[in-house]
Amino acid sequence: MIEHLVFFLEEPSAQDFLQAVLPRVLPAHITPHFLVFEGKQDLEKRLVLRMKRWLRPNSYFIVMRDQDSGDCVVIKARLRDLCVQAGQPDAVVRVVCKELESFFVGDWPAVAAGFERPALAANANRAKYRVPDLLGSPSAEIRRLIPTYQKREGARKIAPHLDLTQNKSNSFRVLMRSIQELTHA
Repeated sequence: MIEHLVFFLEEPSAQDFLQAVLPRVLPAHITPHFLVFEGKQDLEKRLVLRMKRWLRPNSYFIVMRDQDSGDCVVIKARLRDLCVQAGQPDAVVRVVCKELESFFVGDWPAVAAGFERPALAANANRAKYRVPDLLGSPSAEIRRLIPTYQKREGARKIAPHLDLTQNKSNSFRVLMRSIQELTHA
């Protein structure tokens, strides 16, 4: 039985996002833990050692990294290989299509609520946002509409309002489904 869900994350904004979302999806007996790295290179460089040194029994690992401009298949294969090297072949690897902000662009009403700007919700109907995982830079899209947007502040403001079932980002839905399957098995 899983008691600890351990997230390996490339950046603090991913932790901010998860801290807002996980209380709505995790059973009370599962404790989330966050190992936050200083970017994707640091994550990949230190993942094996940090995972090997994790000592709490009944732990399960999820590695989450942005795709940015890389090849999703190559990134996922490399991260899976690192998990195998760490002795955790069952660790879940989730590559966020493009960047964390894809999750936010997938739910414009949440962005509108988080920034208290109701007019932003109308972006949900725009064709360009129907498949947010295909956007070149979702953070640039948000910054275009909210010039003062910062990653951590954005995650803290938007994530509590995200609809966990209706998000248009496929990578968001896959992450949520993975967490549900692990913790409700």
